Amino acid sequence: MTTPHATVAVTTPSDREIHIERVFDAPLDRVWAAHSEPDLLARWWGRGNRVDIEKFEFEHGGHWRFVEHSDGETHGFEGRFREITPKERIVQTFEWDGMPGYVSIDTATFVDLGDGRTKIVIDSLFYTTEERDGMLQSGMADGLSASYAALDRLLAA
Repeated sequence: MTTPHATVAVTTPSDREIHIERVFDAPLDRVWAAHSEPDLLARWWGRGNRVDIEKFEFEHGGHWRFVEHSDGETHGFEGRFREITPKERIVQTFEWDGMPGYVSIDTATFVDLGDGRTKIVIDSLFYTTEERDGMLQSGMADGLSASYAALDRLLAA
């Protein structure tokens, strides 16, 4: 299954995985900074809505927690960093308060395309097919697309 959302490609290569690819018109250094610096993350991560970075320990084993505020509601997200290879890869757990106890392992790979653009490839692994499908049905692809549109605006500034 492939679902394009603007320029985000979302596929399901197996019954427990979501695969995402997105190209940004910005060099690797700027895209990496937008993913590794909390002041920049807060400007795009929550679909461009206000995001409180409650915790951001950007190191192996470090805890992160973000709370997005939109339409009078709050949406919490958190996890732990498993691996950080600067400007190459971030592996982390991901949990959404809307699906408590259902944790995915997300691997984000940053690819310098050599022409001033950067591709991000994210592979999310879920414990069961039902958990993967629940995340897909939650509106995740639309939320990601909106967040990446906010990131485009940040990178263009």
